[in-house]
Amino acid sequence: MWCYRGGSISTEPRINDRIRVPEVRLVGPSGEQVGIVPLAKALELAQEYDLDLVEVAANARPPVCKLMDYGKFKYESAMKAREARKNQAHTVIKEMKLRPKIDPHDYDTKKGHVVRFLKQGDKVKITIMFRGREQSRPELGYRLLQRLAEDVQDLGFVESNPKQDGRNMIMVLGPHKKKTEAMAEARQAQEARKADAKANPGRSQNAAEFDAAEVDEADAAEAPAEEHAEA
Repeated sequence: MWCYRGGSISTEPRINDRIRVPEVRLVGPSGEQVGIVPLAKALELAQEYDLDLVEVAANARPPVCKLMDYGKFKYESAMKAREARKNQAHTVIKEMKLRPKIDPHDYDTKKGHVVRFLKQGDKVKITIMFRGREQSRPELGYRLLQRLAEDVQDLGFVESNPKQDGRNMIMVLGPHKKKTEAMAEARQAQEARKADAKANPGRSQNAAEFDAAEVDEADAAEAPAEEHAEA
């Protein structure tokens, strides 16, 4: 009776002398169909082309093998997987907290944060915090949320309408721009600034550091996270 005793099962394809079949259906280095040939002949051709014989369809009858540079193939596959992970977008919800009687200067500061979050493709949870007698004036919070939504309507939309939650009133803004689009634009802007910096070597260090920080922030947003800011 066969018994599996643990250990990892290799997902790597069999290559060269690890292939144990009498004959294979061979595919050439440019994708051309060579046909069914003895394994010894396939290995001989691999040596002749200075390539590897790689089993690409083990369950076929006979198995399909291809002549390729296996080391280069693995490297390119790893790079593609890395790029795919890099371009993955995760939903991020930022949170901004305000008071119903917020000072105009503070409001502009908070609105600036909301604008930045929406430009990055993130959702923003806006929380109005009521204290004491303010709880009897929910219309103050509602009007403030309406004002904010109107001020940023070019960048985002009201995904969840204002609703009372205990002492707070909450509204969620969603970005018009998808996260992947925002990330791509941030990287394009970084590349453009790098090119500009090379063309203008006298550019200040502070400007270069600002660019790096801006893109790092966009990259950091690829992982799920939540930010809070309180007025």
